[in-house]
Amino acid sequence: MSEASRREIRAGLELCLARLWRYALILSSANDTADDLVQATCLRAIERADQFDPGTRLDRWLFTILRSIWLNEIRARKIREGGGFVDAEDALSIDVARDIETNILAGQVLKEIRQAAMAISSNPLRQTDAVSGSTETLAIPVS
Repeated sequence: MSEASRREIRAGLELCLARLWRYALILSSANDTADDLVQATCLRAIERADQFDPGTRLDRWLFTILRSIWLNEIRARKIREGGGFVDAEDALSIDVARDIETNILAGQVLKEIRQAAMAISSNPLRQTDAVSGSTETLAIPVS
């Protein structure tokens, strides 16, 4: 282990911790798993400091280690759950674009529902009109 790489890793680890944790949280979607991933990343970086080239980007090297640990964890989970050997890229079935569109649509629908509810509750005449209109449409006798 070269002394220069060991010094650079020790100095850079603390500076990268917050970004590593955010990346781990994005991958895992769980605080405790993110903590474990960052801890494992730091440990592996210290253990393999001799593989780091001083003068290169430490953050990229750390992110690569973290992602590798995460993919290994996914593979291990699939095997433990009885899924057999699965390529990690296949196990990550995240459709971000679809999730974003769904969240936007859900937000728009909720906004319209809130506006309609406020319009009905603020005008008592609309309430009776809505009830009478509904009863006529459904052919329900009102006494």
